[in-house]
Amino acid sequence: MWWRVVSLLSWLPVQAAVLTNPVDTITVEEGQTLTLNCSTSPSQPATLQWLAPSGFTIYFNDHPVLRNSKYQLLHHSANQLSISVPNVTLQDEGLYKCLHYRSPVRTKEVKVIVLAIPSKPTLEASVLRGQNREGVVLQCSTVRSKPPPQITWQVGNGMEFYGETHYEFEMDGKTCNTTSKLLVHTYSKNSTVDCIIRHKGLQGTNLVASFQFKDWVADQEATSDALEKSSLSSQGTQLPTSTVSVMENSSTSEIDKEEKEKTTLNSDLTTEANPQYIGLVRRKSGILLLTLVSFLIFILLVIVQLFIMKLRKAHVIWKKENEISEHTVESYRSRSNNEETSSQEKNDQASHPKRCMNYITQLYSEAKAKRKGSVQGSKLKEKHARIPEDIV
Repeated sequence: MWWRVVSLLSWLPVQAAVLTNPVDTITVEEGQTLTLNCSTSPSQPATLQWLAPSGFTIYFNDHPVLRNSKYQLLHHSANQLSISVPNVTLQDEGLYKCLHYRSPVRTKEVKVIVLAIPSKPTLEASVLRGQNREGVVLQCSTVRSKPPPQITWQVGNGMEFYGETHYEFEMDGKTCNTTSKLLVHTYSKNSTVDCIIRHKGLQGTNLVASFQFKDWVADQEATSDALEKSSLSSQGTQLPTSTVSVMENSSTSEIDKEEKEKTTLNSDLTTEANPQYIGLVRRKSGILLLTLVSFLIFILLVIVQLFIMKLRKAHVIWKKENEISEHTVESYRSRSNNEETSSQEKNDQASHPKRCMNYITQLYSEAKAKRKGSVQGSKLKEKHARIPEDIV
């Protein structure tokens, strides 16, 4: 069985000589089919084995080892082993190896490079207004390319130059999103600018995105008309220009003169449009002030209403508490009065028998004293009656 042969290969001596051929390089585009061919001389047949970049065996002779239907066997013979990888992706990139098991063992290495073609470029325009720079910014961008593409700008007169390019890598640095910016200072309606993208996977062709300023001017005029009708923008106008110039580090004296003349004309136009613009600004500021004042008054009224409601609630609670306290005081007073009357009645009931006893004892003592007085009087009378008899 073939797997026994694979197990026997592990018993080969480590010191066995291994001859390595020079590395072959195959470049394939993403989505295409990769073909790997390994062959020996017809006079020296050998056992052949393909290894994936991960180190696992793909095919051992005509026997598939990896359980992956992506790898397909094209041809197998005593001196040739060919496989294919359809619909190649960036994950299939790497170093593939083919082993010839004979004395000595030979190794063939194939470096596979997968190219990712950049997407169709997108071109956008925006207005730049600043203290030092003014103009139209053109931005050309493409995504998911490998290796990064080369982006250049071409003006209508055939002159081509580089812009400000920015690279952003994804998928562990395998793919790249590229953006290039160009600042156009002056332009005319008939001016055109092309964004050109060059890449290895395009095989000599280029991707081009064109920008025509006549469409841009028409859009700007339409927006300015709409703003004027709605009375939300100023009525300042722009001078039509007839040349396309790019800001560079080295400038001549003639360009400086033209720029000075244009700035003076622009300043004259702005001074003419200033009174109307100031009037609109004042109206806007007055409307804003009115809205702000009304909003603040509304907030104050709401706060006052809430404060009054809280005061009413507090007054009601205070009234209830006051009534409860008065009721409790009256109940306490009635209880105390009842207790006092009951105690007085008890005291009166207890003192009445004492008075009776005192009266009885007083009567008894008086009667006793009277008896004593009557006894003593009778004795004296008897003595006086006896004395004459004796004298006689």
